[in-house]
Amino acid sequence: MATAKEYSVEEKLSALLKLQKAESKLDEIRILKGELPMEVSDLEDEVQGLHAREMRIEEEINGITEFIEQKKKAMADSQELIKKYEKQSDNVKNSREFEAINKELETQTLDAKLAERHIKDANEEISEKARVLESAKKNIANKEANLKVKKSELDKIIAETDKEEKEYKSLAEKARTAADPRLLASFDRIRNNFRNGLAVVSVVRDACGGCFNSIPPQRQSEIRQHKKIIVCENCGRILVEEEITEK
Repeated sequence: MATAKEYSVEEKLSALLKLQKAESKLDEIRILKGELPMEVSDLEDEVQGLHAREMRIEEEINGITEFIEQKKKAMADSQELIKKYEKQSDNVKNSREFEAINKELETQTLDAKLAERHIKDANEEISEKARVLESAKKNIANKEANLKVKKSELDKIIAETDKEEKEYKSLAEKARTAADPRLLASFDRIRNNFRNGLAVVSVVRDACGGCFNSIPPQRQSEIRQHKKIIVCENCGRILVEEEITEK
């Protein structure tokens, strides 16, 4: 049965320090990129949503246009029937036929007027939607121009840092593999607690390199002896002597 590898305190600190240096370099690259990756992603989503809205408006305009054509045909049919019934009214033989023709004339006249009103309302709706569509297209053009600038800035940074980022990601992965698994969780937790992401810091001029709280001489002596992992009593960061950091 395989046994878990035993790490010396110095090996544990060395692995964590390598990991910290690699992660700090990656943090620097992320800071260089700033909010650009998120801004580009948000703009891409926004532009996609605006294009979808543009398509919906165009489909609505097409639907209204078809409706207008239907109403125009209905109005033309009613006008043809009106002419037909007017011609028939000249040859009525009795009052019953006259009343029936008059009723049809009234119905077709109302239908024609109603179709005309529908066409007018639909044309007004198309005009309004055309204004909305034009505004949407201008908005899309502005967003796409902004997206192009942001993507150009991001692509430039990525081109400048891609090689370095891959290198430090590889170093971070190797350092994690070599680190004591039990300390990795603590390392990540401490990193997440601080904006600068420093979990492992040196003792510089008798003070913690993270929070600058003074470290007593006895505590510094214990750090140099590498007998156990020492953390800052004030901020909780893992402490190492300056010499091992330089090494």
